[in-house]
Order: sequence, then structure tokens, then C-alpha cells
Amino acid sequence: MKPQPQNKAHTMPGPAPRTGAVAAFTGTALDQLMPMHLIVDPTGHISRAGPAIGKVIGQGDLVGRRFLEVFEIIRPHGGQRLFEDLLELSGKRLRLAPRTDGALRMKGVLLEAGEAGLLLNLSFGLCVVEAVKRYGLTNSDFAPTDLAIEMLYVVEAKTAVLEESRRLNQRLHAAQRAAREQAMTDTLTGLYNRRAMDETLARLLASQSAFALMHLDLDYFKAVNDTHGHAAGDQVLRVAADILREEVREGDTVARVGGDEFVLVFENLTDGEKLTAIAERIVERLEEPVQIGDETCRISGSIGFTTSDFYPAPDPDQMLSDADLALYASKHEGRARATMVTRELLDAASMAANSASGAFRGEAQSMAKR
Repeated sequence: MKPQPQNKAHTMPGPAPRTGAVAAFTGTALDQLMPMHLIVDPTGHISRAGPAIGKVIGQGDLVGRRFLEVFEIIRPHGGQRLFEDLLELSGKRLRLAPRTDGALRMKGVLLEAGEAGLLLNLSFGLCVVEAVKRYGLTNSDFAPTDLAIEMLYVVEAKTAVLEESRRLNQRLHAAQRAAREQAMTDTLTGLYNRRAMDETLARLLASQSAFALMHLDLDYFKAVNDTHGHAAGDQVLRVAADILREEVREGDTVARVGGDEFVLVFENLTDGEKLTAIAERIVERLEEPVQIGDETCRISGSIGFTTSDFYPAPDPDQMLSDADLALYASKHEGRARATMVTRELLDAASMAANSASGAFRGEAQSMAKR
């Protein structure tokens, strides 16, 4: 008889003996799956560091150093000193901080890795946004499945939206300022206009500040327009505006309120002698010839002014009216001069207004310099 073949058990080859949890992974695989990993060998020294943690602390500064000299374990706190102390933390969640940057709080999980020692996977937790900014981290510095990437996308999108919103607000505010300035500016001379003057007077009255109001009318300006044309007249107005800007203090208001009329407002200045000196300088400079091409234009200026402390309760309309009265008193006296509002001037003007013939008006205006 032929010998019967013996039944042989077919068994699958068993897995190779494990020499450590990281034995099945190449260094590249660990770097991709856990860019923030560390391997701590049985002597307690760091034998490998992932690329991301290397950016934070410096890979060259990590490998070969004792783990507990590089990191402080904040929780659980047990005064760890030896590798055996770290083994007891295997499988537990850790809170750590690099000893070179105590403000950076990190999370980690520590696992036994057989002969390799311990495998520690780290993350930034809530500090991820600050860490990205501080260390220049990118998507490749995080595991593909790390939710931090999605959070970073949200943060980046929010930052972009906020930045665009900030730029839009800046442009809007700049446009509003430009529109307001345009609405407050005389386009020919660049001075303030009547609206700006009204706002200045309202502000000064609301704050109960002392101030002076000066009304200027150019003499002989009509002759310039009639003789040399309106283009020459416009140039003369610009020259006059430059003179007024140069003769007032920073913070004073100069407004063109009519064709050849200007109002100057001096905050916290009510001294009659000082105001008269300013007015006389303005008149003197206005009388300097203005050369336009081959043509020479000549003008002058008549001024009337008053101060807020002249009135028990200052009223802008009343002050403008009184300054206008003083201005015409200057013109009556021969032009090219300044007149300050006085009680005598106002009383004489009142008498003239009550006279049917107005015979006293010329006398009232002649009293302006008395």
C-alpha cells in the first residue's frame, strides 16, 4: 500500500516581534503624520525631533539633549527627574512649556515606544495662532488631519476680512474728510468759506471762548476787474488770501464770505492794540502792487473789527453787523485803515438810523477813530 500523505497544518506566518511602537514607521512617515513629535530614548535624551517642533525650538538644539532640560511638564506636576518618571506618564495628556519660552503652552501625549524609548506627540492647543505668527509655520508643519489647519483657514479668512474692512473704513473716512473739507473751503482761494466761519463761531460761543472778529473788504477791487479782467481779479484774490494766511496765527480762521470780502476770527485774542497792529500789517501788505504778466494791479483794504468781550452775551450776527459798520467807517475815513467797534460808534449809528434824513451817519462813521 502506498503510504497515505500526512495532513499538514497550514499556518500563516506570525508578525515579527515588536521592538517598539515606532519600528514600523520610517522617519519620513513620522514627520508627515506627526510633525510635532519627539522620541525620547531610554536615557532620557531626545533622539529625534519632528520638523515642526524643530522650527519652534531648533532641531539642532533638541537632538541629544535631555528632554526634561528642554521642556517643563506643567501638568501633571510630579517633580519628574528621571526617564522612569516619564514612563509613568505614558498614555496621559500633558501640558508642557519649552524652557526657552515659558509663555508658550503646549499639549502632548506620551506613549511607550519599546526599545526606542518614548514617543511624544505635541500640539499648540489654543496657542496655535500665536505660534504660527511667531515661528512662521505653514500647513506642512501640521498633520494633514489636524483641525488646526481648518482653524487657521478661518483665522486667515477672518483676518483678511477685517483688514479689508479696515481699509474700506479708512477710505470712507478719508472720503468723508475730503468731502467735508471741500464743503468748508472756498475753491478759488483755498480759504474757509462762510459755512466754516459759522461753525467756528458756533464752536467758540458754545465753549464760551473769547475771540475777535475782523471784517475785511478789498478797496479798488472792482477797478481791477473792470480794467484787467476777471482772471486778473481772481489772481489778486489769491494773493490777498495768501497775505491773510501769513498774517494770522496757526489755528485762527480766515474765510472768504463774498466776492472781495473776508472774515478773520482770532480765538483767545481780544486785545485792541494787538488786533489793530495785525490789521495795519494786513492793510500795508495789501497795498503792495500785484504784478500779473505785464500788468500791475493795485488794491488796498478797509477793516472793521470787534471782540466778544465787548458784549454781555455775544451774538455772531450782531458782531458781524457791528464789524461791518466799523468797516464802512474805515471806508468813510479814506479807506486803507482799520476801525474797532466802540460804544460811541454804535450810538452814533443808532442816531443816524433814527434820523429821517440820515444826516448823522457820516458824523457817526467819522467818530470811529476818536
